[in-house]
Amino acid sequence: MSGDGANAIVERPRGAVTVRNGGRLVVRVQLALPASAQPRLLLQRRPKKGQPEETGRSLVLESVRPDEWEAVLEADPALEEGRWDAYVVTGPGNERLPLLPGLRDLRGLVSGGDAVRGTPVAVRIPYATKDGRLAIRAWRRATHAEAGRITVGSGAMTVTARLYGAGLGEGANIALVRRGRKPVVVRVAPSAGEEQDFSFTVDYADLLAEAVGGAPAVWDVFVHPRADAPRVRVARLLDDVADRKTVFVYPATTLDGVSVRPYYTLDNDLSVEVAPQPSR
Repeated sequence: MSGDGANAIVERPRGAVTVRNGGRLVVRVQLALPASAQPRLLLQRRPKKGQPEETGRSLVLESVRPDEWEAVLEADPALEEGRWDAYVVTGPGNERLPLLPGLRDLRGLVSGGDAVRGTPVAVRIPYATKDGRLAIRAWRRATHAEAGRITVGSGAMTVTARLYGAGLGEGANIALVRRGRKPVVVRVAPSAGEEQDFSFTVDYADLLAEAVGGAPAVWDVFVHPRADAPRVRVARLLDDVADRKTVFVYPATTLDGVSVRPYYTLDNDLSVEVAPQPSR
């Protein structure tokens, strides 16, 4: 192979990911390098706006056959919550190269919450970014409320959920918190199910009663496991969907000219949007 051809392959390495039982990620990289090379897989968490980039997670890539290398990301230690971009560093001091997405075997995530072992709840979902790179979406939460079925009715929604890292106790409640400088809280009582399961129903009229001049509003959904316990965000994390917002779209209900609909945020957290309908 000519030098130009080899460089073209090096510049665009591709990675296939398999999720194993227990949360291990096996990454296979197609990369034309001599067997004596010392490439590494670099996972770099995207910094928050205005913040510097932190030190990433570096893993040795071992040669498994000609032009194919493998790294294993163990379940422990867990990745901190955020989006982690995948790169290949072909040798000491070399520039990092974005890793293109190959096949992703996510069957190990399909069992959802049944695969959770203790707390904190740690989730890692490989996915392809909008600009065509391989990345990992990670969550790490000491306590977690996993949203299940959401049933939308004519004037209310009912949500089933499962709690991890805590149990429902005296004074447990669901808190819908309206975003803004002066947050407003609407509380409803949960119904306990078997073991960690619970459900709750939100009457949309309770949210509309707190409307301010017809302005749009977003209500974030939390559960307080007990009256004196910190609130826990209700979210859907335990499957193979890295970004739920545009995948799981729920119907809107119109009441008195106002549209109300549940939705998942960019972080896969459950919220409710209240917005006035445009006049005709």
